[in-house]
Amino acid sequence: MSPIKDLNVIYEALHTENTFSEGDIVLGTVTFTLTKEKKVSLFVKLKGDARVSWTEGSGDDDRSYSAHKRYFKVKEYLVAGGPKGTVLPQGAHCFNFSLKIPHGNMPSSFNGSHGKIIYMLEAKVSRNWRWPSAVHKELNFVSKSLSQHGQVKCPHSSSVDKKVGVFSKEQVQMSATIDRTVCSPGDTLSIVVKICNSSSKKMRPKFSLQQNVEYRASGATKTSVKTLCKMVGEMLKNSEETVSCEMKIPVNTIYTMQNCEIISVHYCLKVYLDISFAIDPELRFPLVIVPSRFALRQPGEAAGPYSALGAPSYSDFPPPAYPGGPYPVPAGPSAYGYPAPDPTQHANATCGFDSQWPQQVAPSGFSDAAFPPPSVQHQAPTAPPGFQQGEPPTCSSPFPLTHVNTVSQHKF
Repeated sequence: MSPIKDLNVIYEALHTENTFSEGDIVLGTVTFTLTKEKKVSLFVKLKGDARVSWTEGSGDDDRSYSAHKRYFKVKEYLVAGGPKGTVLPQGAHCFNFSLKIPHGNMPSSFNGSHGKIIYMLEAKVSRNWRWPSAVHKELNFVSKSLSQHGQVKCPHSSSVDKKVGVFSKEQVQMSATIDRTVCSPGDTLSIVVKICNSSSKKMRPKFSLQQNVEYRASGATKTSVKTLCKMVGEMLKNSEETVSCEMKIPVNTIYTMQNCEIISVHYCLKVYLDISFAIDPELRFPLVIVPSRFALRQPGEAAGPYSALGAPSYSDFPPPAYPGGPYPVPAGPSAYGYPAPDPTQHANATCGFDSQWPQQVAPSGFSDAAFPPPSVQHQAPTAPPGFQQGEPPTCSSPFPLTHVNTVSQHKF
């Protein structure tokens, strides 16, 4: 039976969103109890890895693909190792550590159906000729590269022509406007569509938010497409209509990712007309999903503590002035550990959107629908008062941008 009991690692999370980024310092403690005097070594390790894996075909045609990318690994010994090791007395032990995340362009944490990007903190106590005892905690990492998406060019206008039948001259025209192309989870996207239907066909406007995840390995690609939200309008006849709607970005939507060699995540808002027995005209608006602290705000809007394109971190301030022994860390609003991510976070998300329509919008009101798609110190192993858990805040970040696409001259 192992003499090492109650091994635990506690860290202090940064930022209001319980996240870490490039250059941040991870501060924490390792605690454990020895049931008798033992010679041991202790280290903490922090690393970031991306992995993908999937299988295609079946039977004799079965083929597997996998890839791995290591972004960094930092390690610190808290109790010296080696043949001599360090003899610790029976009782409770507590050691503090400080690990710095390297600078560099690294992707955010991710968990998908065919791949993961994980930033893991590990503490391990080893004994000679015995299995070591280890504990792991996952960090929620948000790449600072997302701040570069604060300004995104407006999508170009586009048009589509089509004919149904040889002699028909009937046509439909559609234009769509969205108020932003950069959003945060929980934001509400405003959409206005103008439709001119001079045909005899009935049609129904529809909107959908789509997520496209691409996994890459050994020259092969695996793509996963999900519809996170869908909104459906009422049937329109021969008329001119202006329809407005508001679509809420689900709060558990993962961020856009473009800086990983083996995984990428993109979003698109699809606006289209569902026309019976005809090819549906559609418009696609690329969207970028970023944390609220990286998003631009409208003039005069109240800014949160991390509303600028970069948030303060421990790497922006002098080293903390606390003794080298067990933590006397003061409690504060930023002193809490980040809980493990919800394992269902990246499953088919349930759309949580509002369906609010301006009063002036007449017959074409909408109904919405959701589609789930190294000194040694000794003290009692109690968590420091500054380490506690908290819930992430609600994200909200409007953008002063207007973007228009058009579809015109659809002949029937």
